[in-house]
Amino acid sequence: MSSASSTPVAFGIDIGGSGIKGAPVDLDAGEFAGERLRIPTPEKSTPAAVAAVVEELVGSFDLAADVPIGLTFPAPIKHGVVPFIANLDKSWQGVDVPAIMSEAVGRRVVAVNDADAAGYAEAVYGAAKGVEGVVFVATLGTGIGSVLIVNGTLVPNTELGHLQIDGHDAESRAADSAREREGLSWSKWAKRLQRYFETIEMLFSPDLIVVGGGVSKKSDQFLPLLELQAPIVPAALRNQAGIVGAAALAAANYH
Repeated sequence: MSSASSTPVAFGIDIGGSGIKGAPVDLDAGEFAGERLRIPTPEKSTPAAVAAVVEELVGSFDLAADVPIGLTFPAPIKHGVVPFIANLDKSWQGVDVPAIMSEAVGRRVVAVNDADAAGYAEAVYGAAKGVEGVVFVATLGTGIGSVLIVNGTLVPNTELGHLQIDGHDAESRAADSAREREGLSWSKWAKRLQRYFETIEMLFSPDLIVVGGGVSKKSDQFLPLLELQAPIVPAALRNQAGIVGAAALAAANYH
C-alpha cells in the first residue's frame, strides 16, 4: 500500500449480465470511497468486449499504480479459469479471467465468483464480521447462491444451492423465485427454507448463517420462523457487497 494515502483503497468491479460497475473501496470502512460508475455490458459479451469495458472503467478513475483491483464474475472461477458460463457469451468457457483483465488494464487483477465476493464482504465488513469458525452465506434469489468462509478464508465455488434434498434440486423449491412462482405464503416457504438450512447444518455445522438477496429486506417475515442451531441473520451490505468483496479479496491477495 502506498504510505502517501491515509486510508488503504482497492478498486472493485462487478461484472453482470446487464451492467459492469466499478468503484474505489475504503478498505478500513468497507464502503465506497468515491462514486460508482456503471457501463452497460456489451450486447455480444465476449472476453475482448468485456475486457475493453473494464479497461474503460478503470481508466475513468485516477488510481495509483499500487491500488489492488478485484473483479467479480458471474460464473465459477477455478485457478483463474471459467469452467462453464451461463450469463455471458459462451466464448468465456476456458478463459483465464485474471490474465485477460490484467492485460487489458496493464496491472494485476484478482478475479472471483460474484456470490463469493458478496459473501466475503459480509464476513469482513457485514453481518459476519468478527465471527470465528464456519460462516455460511446463502443468497436467495432466482436460484440459491452459496458461500462458505472458514476462519476468514473463502472456500471458493461452492454450489450448495444444487444440493439434492428429498429428491429435488434445493433451489428449485427453496429459492425466492420458487416462492413467487408458486405463490407461497411466508410460512409455507419457511418450511422449505427450514429443510434446506437444516441440511446445511447437518453437513457443515456452521457457527453463523447469513441470508442475502433482495428478499433479505423482508427477513422479519421468514427468519423468525426457522428453528436452527446456528444464529441466522440478514446480510448487511446489500448492493455494494460484490464490489466491496472483490476489492477486499484483491487487497488480501495482492502481495
